[in-house]
Amino acid sequence: MKRKQTDGAATALELLRADHDRVKTMFREFDTLKGKDDDDRRKTELVDEICYELTLHAMLEEEIFYPVLRSAIDDDELLDEADIEHAGARELIGQLEVMMPGDDHFDATVTVLGEEVAHHIDKEESELFDAARNAGIDLDDLGEQLASRKEELEEDLSSPPSTIDAMAPHEGARRQPRAPN
Repeated sequence: MKRKQTDGAATALELLRADHDRVKTMFREFDTLKGKDDDDRRKTELVDEICYELTLHAMLEEEIFYPVLRSAIDDDELLDEADIEHAGARELIGQLEVMMPGDDHFDATVTVLGEEVAHHIDKEESELFDAARNAGIDLDDLGEQLASRKEELEEDLSSPPSTIDAMAPHEGARRQPRAPN
């Protein structure tokens, strides 16, 4: 059941579209830096920002948006394709996380990631967003869930990692036990 938005919070689709717009802007800025060797520092910053934003966004979609949509529509193939597109983006992000400007294929890898993300965004904003609207999902409530989870993830992802001495014994084990959830 849909309800009228009264508190000024963004709907799910507005939040997701804002993320899309932010990432597209970063890719456009990167394109202006291609072939300029004196902008390696900015390229590195941009790629770090792109990878961070895409990782955060994909987590939100995979944890919340896609499962809600999957339960509301009868089109597993559409959502399976979105999952596969995310997996492809993760693969390229993993490659970029160990590359630097000037490395072979650095600019090309960013370009391919940008092209794949642009395709994913186009398909998502048309087909998936339309499916969400047509399914009668409460997009206001879903927007609140996404915003809340995004805030949690931003805090988790920006916190410095805890220091763990991997070689310290723990009941005969080589690794430390996992922290309780």
